Amino acid sequence: MTRLGVLASGTGSILQAIVDAGLPVALVLTDRRCGAVEIAAQAGVPVEVVERTDFTKAFDRDAYTRTVVEVLKRHEIELVAMAGFGTVIPGIWDAYPDRVLNTHPALLPAFKGWHPVRDALAYGVKVTGCTVHFATPEMDAGPILAQEAVPVLADDTEQTLHERIKQVERRLYPETIRKVMQA
Repeated sequence: MTRLGVLASGTGSILQAIVDAGLPVALVLTDRRCGAVEIAAQAGVPVEVVERTDFTKAFDRDAYTRTVVEVLKRHEIELVAMAGFGTVIPGIWDAYPDRVLNTHPALLPAFKGWHPVRDALAYGVKVTGCTVHFATPEMDAGPILAQEAVPVLADDTEQTLHERIKQVERRLYPETIRKVMQA
């Protein structure tokens, strides 16, 4: 059985979907105290908080990444699922080549970056969606594993559209993780 590690920073809704799908999460790693910690604890999943305390330009991203990788290796993690992890950790791809998954609330390669839902609305697209892909050093550019379209409604706000995308994401991401684990 592949040992799955989930990296999270927020409310934990993606983590909850992964747990609810019955995927065998071996570790949840967060960069702060957040809702994902509680979800992991309720599911009986070990949690490691590798707290990020520096948010200045002086932040040593490489040292932080090494610490994260050390924790993942200590727990014998083989596959990493990003679940809203808020810290970019560039060196993880060296430790886990083609073994880091990410989900993005747009149909990549469109609307890369931190504000894809807002950007899709500003551009006036009629369809956006969700993409699950392998994460690579270039943000939102890795090989695409799965996508699903979500229509943009005339009265959509960033919040309403993002929630509909999240509904797709909470199903599509666990399904895709399962397929990668079985490959």
